[in-house]
Amino acid sequence: MKIDVLDKGFIELVDKLGNDLTVVNAARCSFGKRKYEWDSKDERLVKYLAKHQHTSPFRHVMIQLHIKFPMFVARQWFKHIVGSEYQYKDTAWNEVSYRYVEAQEEEFYVPEIWRKQSKSSKQASSGVLDKEEQDIISNIYKETVAIQLKSYHTLIENGVAREMARGILPQSMYTEVWWTASLQCIINFIKLRNHEGAQWEIQEYAKALEKIVMQICPVSAESLLSF
Repeated sequence: MKIDVLDKGFIELVDKLGNDLTVVNAARCSFGKRKYEWDSKDERLVKYLAKHQHTSPFRHVMIQLHIKFPMFVARQWFKHIVGSEYQYKDTAWNEVSYRYVEAQEEEFYVPEIWRKQSKSSKQASSGVLDKEEQDIISNIYKETVAIQLKSYHTLIENGVAREMARGILPQSMYTEVWWTASLQCIINFIKLRNHEGAQWEIQEYAKALEKIVMQICPVSAESLLSF
């Protein structure tokens, strides 16, 4: 399953371990029991676990994803990786390195709509610029990216190491990661980022991610999102 996000990004399901039945079997392990077929009792148990924050059974479901996103989205996302690693050790994150590969022109995020700075929040946007301003800003943005990219390649052509030349590349540059995480970790990300207070671009990734986990374990995902 692969979902396109923004102009050039995506989230792709690479692999998974477990489903809703995995969650209930992990929970029932305390009683030395195991089931092989799902029924209505299992749904009630999953909802009970989520409501009362008995979260360890949800960490037995692991999901592996390939994600392509702008650098500024990746840096926001990585905060969740650090937090989960500190608490649960249930994530893995490997990212493309611009020490090894060169940036390309098509690898930059270009917004379709330019939003205004929010007057009530220092970190948020609110509303959009008018049509004439949109065109002016888009031209400035594209010209600036082109200059940075040209300068970057000039440094490379003159023998500068990639690991140093990458320092002039903008945060709009796309990067790619493989992210493996537990269901609990992923749901926590969705709760925080599929929210009106989050940046619009990362909200779009959270929405796509929710569609993926709902395909894998719909009862568990819905229950965790509800409490």
